[in-house]
Amino acid sequence: MSIAALITVYVALGLGAICAIGVLSELRRRRFGPTHSEDRIFRCTKCGLVYTDDADVDRSRCSACGKLNEPIVF
Repeated sequence: MSIAALITVYVALGLGAICAIGVLSELRRRRFGPTHSEDRIFRCTKCGLVYTDDADVDRSRCSACGKLNEPIVF
C-alpha cells in the first residue's frame, strides 16, 4: 500500500470512530435524559402570571386571579 492510501485509511477510521462515539453518546443522552413535560403553558391576560396545566385542558383558571386563559401556542 502506498503512503497516501495508509493516511486515507487512518483518517477515515479516526473519523468513523469519532462519529460512532457521537452517535452512541446522543442515543445514551436521549435514553437517560429527562423527558419533555406534556403540560401546556398558560399566561394570564389579566395579571400576567405564567403557569402550566395538564395537556388535556383547553382552558385553565389562573391560580392568582381566577381568570380563564387559553394556552400559549409557540
